[in-house]
Amino acid sequence: MTKPRSAAAPPVPTALKVLRLQLKVAALISTELAFRLAWRIFCTPRRLPPKKWEADALTGARRFAVPFPTGQLAAYEWGAAGGRTVLLVHGWEHRASFWGAFARALVAAGYRVVAFDGPAHGLSPGLRTTLPEFGAAIQAVANAAGDVWAVVAHSFGAAATAGLPVHFNDGQLLPRLVLLSVPGSTPAVFQRFAELLEIPPRVMRRMLAFVAAHGRAAESFSLTEVGTAVPAERALLLHDRQDPTIPFAEAEEIARHWPGLDFRPTSGLGHNKIMRDPEVIRQVVAFLQ
Repeated sequence: MTKPRSAAAPPVPTALKVLRLQLKVAALISTELAFRLAWRIFCTPRRLPPKKWEADALTGARRFAVPFPTGQLAAYEWGAAGGRTVLLVHGWEHRASFWGAFARALVAAGYRVVAFDGPAHGLSPGLRTTLPEFGAAIQAVANAAGDVWAVVAHSFGAAATAGLPVHFNDGQLLPRLVLLSVPGSTPAVFQRFAELLEIPPRVMRRMLAFVAAHGRAAESFSLTEVGTAVPAERALLLHDRQDPTIPFAEAEEIARHWPGLDFRPTSGLGHNKIMRDPEVIRQVVAFLQ
């Protein structure tokens, strides 16, 4: 009987091979040089070309600018005449237009919806950004938006919202918080980055030391550490069992460390389709009531 062939590993993209080689050469020269290169890569999002389904996302939205130290952030408002305000926060290498399906459903449910392009994303200025800077941008948009009833945040944006955490409504409890596909452990994010680029452990230790030297240790941003301190009356977490970007086990760990969190696993949506799935949107709209 012939043994079945194991699936071949996908080819490594040329751009990734180049980055790995650059970091390997830099590490041979000095840890500091490799750290500087790795940190620049870590903080630099790609500005990806628009997806086909983004085309109509901003139709009917009013664009406005929010002052920010790195330049004015591009922000958008749908349903200005709606009642309660819902703030949508995108993830790494995404932009406000990724929220088109959510924005339409929320406006139909009677909400005013605000979204924005984070620093170094979409039409907002900048080349690089960090978790604390992204969180400061969320804070700036929330302050400009006025009273916020709910925040729906995805991935990196969810980590920035809850991991700092951002404070809403002059320090009052945020009535509703929804987190989609959020990493539970910040050090684990660094570890996945190191494995992807084959970064030597000494260089990764230098990155973590740099984070700690500039305010807080990386693990202090982890939702397994700060979940119970997030100022929200009710919080909902949705995470897909087949998420290839953030392991489902991290969502389970968040739920174990966050009493009262409403944790709802999904299946077959991966990391990004969860933002556009009709059933997920239905559940979120119902949760926001």
